Amino acid sequence: MGRCNIAIDGPAGAGKSSVAKMLAQRLGYLHIDTGALYRALTLLVLRKGVDPTDEAATAKLSQEAQIRMVSSYGGVKVLLKEEDVTDAIREPVVSENVSLVAQHPRVREHLLSLQRQLASNGGVVMDGRDIGTVVLPDAGLKIFLTASAEERARRRMKELRNQGHKVTYKDILLSIRARDNLDAERLVAPLRAATDAIPLDTTGKDIDTVVEEILGYLSAVGGFDGCSTNL
Repeated sequence: MGRCNIAIDGPAGAGKSSVAKMLAQRLGYLHIDTGALYRALTLLVLRKGVDPTDEAATAKLSQEAQIRMVSSYGGVKVLLKEEDVTDAIREPVVSENVSLVAQHPRVREHLLSLQRQLASNGGVVMDGRDIGTVVLPDAGLKIFLTASAEERARRRMKELRNQGHKVTYKDILLSIRARDNLDAERLVAPLRAATDAIPLDTTGKDIDTVVEEILGYLSAVGGFDGCSTNL
């Protein structure tokens, strides 16, 4: 029995990456955070002084950028050329601009082929905003994580303050709502749940609880579409 791919989508701060990472560890799968690819490109755009709304310039950089994801102890590192930018791509300025970069059709087209290549052998838990609808429409299991904007703002504020950033709850909440609108209203691959995705609200739940719920969906029917795991 082959190993399937699992798609996890949802808005910013819903817990996609944390849940996907733990789920992949439990299943013995590879975790791919597609948002990290767009963040790495956004970091490069900002470093080069390029306007994030300039599609031609950002698309050109996406073709030139040497972005890689490599497994490492405790997770996956994101490399820009040979520089480890795993932490740098989580800076607030990157978060504020990544949706502007990700909305460009030519940028998404270039990164789409890379994402599909990473998942071509199966056994992948991939998270993002259009995984179940565009990147991996044939994924064996699709989950759409949600959480209230207020809950997501609290999580993001705690994360950033733990990293030493001086941020306010009000500013983060406004940023999250603005990003939600950009992601939902973009013309190419807007944020929406696949028709066959399982909705899962993470408000008030910790990561372990959410992962157990997803594992429950898998075990309840003996796996999805040819999935095999290390459980």
